[in-house]
Amino acid sequence: MAIVKTTLSLTDQDRQWMNEIIASGEYVSNSEYVRNLIRRDKEQRTESPAEIKLIRAKLIKAEQSGFTNKNRDEILADIKEKARRDGVL
Repeated sequence: MAIVKTTLSLTDQDRQWMNEIIASGEYVSNSEYVRNLIRRDKEQRTESPAEIKLIRAKLIKAEQSGFTNKNRDEILADIKEKARRDGVL
């Protein structure tokens, strides 16, 4: 795969952010950081029709389930109990 040079215009804040990320050692260069951002964007934009269908189905199910009077701790306990029954925990 050929590598082509390009020029990017960034705000001072964006450039400073990128420099901090690179200085942290997470990336070795600004090119690596930008390429990673592009890869992540591609992944987000190329969800399969099956993934989209699954997400839509889950949203519809959640919307149709209505509201609850349970507090956060009760909801979490229910989720953990279901996970135990299903063998996940």
